[in-house]
Amino acid sequence: MYTVLIADDEANIREGLKYIIDWEAMGFSICGETSNGEDTLKAILQTEPNLVLLDILMPKMYGTDIIRIAREHDYKGMFIILSGYSDFTYAQTAIRYGASFYLTKPIEEEELFKAAEKVKEVLAAEKSKSDNIALFKSKARESIIYEVITGLYDSEHPSLLSEDELEELRLNADIYQVVIYEKFSPNSSDAGYSFAELLKITNKGNHTFDYFKEDNNEVILLKGSFAINKFHDFLSRYEKIHPQGGSPLDSLFLAYGRPVYSLEEIHLSYEEASALKSRRFFCMQGQHTLGYEELPDVRRLNQEISNELLTSYSNCLTDYLLAFNRRMVAETLSELEDFLYGVKNDISSVKLFLTDLYLRIKEKINHTYGSPKVPFPNNADAISHIEGCHHLYEIILYISEITDMIITATGNPSRDTVLDDVIYYIDHNYEKNIKLESIAPLFGYNSAYLGKIFNKHLGKSFNSYVDHKRIEQSLGLLKEKNLKVYEISEQVGYKNVDYFHKKFKKYIGISPAEYRKRLDEGEPL
Repeated sequence: MYTVLIADDEANIREGLKYIIDWEAMGFSICGETSNGEDTLKAILQTEPNLVLLDILMPKMYGTDIIRIAREHDYKGMFIILSGYSDFTYAQTAIRYGASFYLTKPIEEEELFKAAEKVKEVLAAEKSKSDNIALFKSKARESIIYEVITGLYDSEHPSLLSEDELEELRLNADIYQVVIYEKFSPNSSDAGYSFAELLKITNKGNHTFDYFKEDNNEVILLKGSFAINKFHDFLSRYEKIHPQGGSPLDSLFLAYGRPVYSLEEIHLSYEEASALKSRRFFCMQGQHTLGYEELPDVRRLNQEISNELLTSYSNCLTDYLLAFNRRMVAETLSELEDFLYGVKNDISSVKLFLTDLYLRIKEKINHTYGSPKVPFPNNADAISHIEGCHHLYEIILYISEITDMIITATGNPSRDTVLDDVIYYIDHNYEKNIKLESIAPLFGYNSAYLGKIFNKHLGKSFNSYVDHKRIEQSLGLLKEKNLKVYEISEQVGYKNVDYFHKKFKKYIGISPAEYRKRLDEGEPL
């Protein structure tokens, strides 16, 4: 509610001004009335009304002098001058000293109403600007960025940011997207890349992105189509290059929420990125990004680990180890890994589960063979290693290496038997993201040596065998009418349908669509 002071030496005019328009309905309350110039000036300086209705010819002091002196005392309110004289000289003087309107008596209702409406608009604009200036002065820009991204800003006063203020804060854009950038290199001296270096863009004046640090991660607000397009170009390139192990690019993780189109929606993108960031531990080997498209799957997680599950897997794995059955050990660990990818438990609980699994297996094997037989790492080192792993697959590989060590120390499997187990594993897991580097440790070999065994005994490379298996399975699926080509591509392990087309044509000589067409028309294949 704005305040108005009525100043006129005639009581009947003051009374009329109170009721000529509905001040309360317009958003004003009458804070007082005065009958001479001295009292008027005193009231103005003491109460600082937003608006003064002021007679130009007041006893003891003219209205023009009241305005001049009030301004000299830094009074910021507005004046509507009232006068029975239409002399333009008075109007000129009053306007020069800061009066907003000059109305002649007798005052008409419509004329006063319009003047008061204009005053109200100016007051509202000035109040909004003043409030925002005070807000921005009381908070550092970084704090405002933090509150805008996380949704804390504007919770009680929406739409506080005007175009000018957006420009001042460099927050004006047609589109926004939140990315959480995590660097998890085990080498503390590795500085990694800055986000600007990753995207190969400049951020002069913070025009392309803003960020703040949260739990040693960078929460980044991309601003505008240029920055967002650069980010998605980087994602497209990054997913194709397969960064070398140990390089800075291999020790980063990016989680990103949906693009949004207003400041009020930025927090939605941030909340999605935060939910995805917590899933970094569960990413597959070589996976360094999670986007909002994958969020529904994350939110539907409903599996839980339990003590019964721990007992079941420790018993099962121990039995296979005692039977020197590498294939079933690998199958069981793969099954466990798949299960753990879908649990809703937090990371610390999953690491504790796997630590307990290792300790139980160690206890049972030592009980069977005696502790000198198998050179297990000591418990402190094993626990420290598991705790320090950044991904679930790293822990599974660590346990698989230990199981291979157990079989090597307690038995003497032949190389041919191991190769049969690897082939069996591929034949039953071809739809997964199978790589020689991840398969070899499961069976106690390094990837280079296992690759040589494949070439020597099968006459083809590991990758070629996997491709043949996938294409062989796709032939059967193409005979079915209920699956589209891209669905078949995904089912046999090719996430990129264009890559599936390329491999299919290489081995079959025609495209999947042409193959299905010939089947339908009964042509020879």
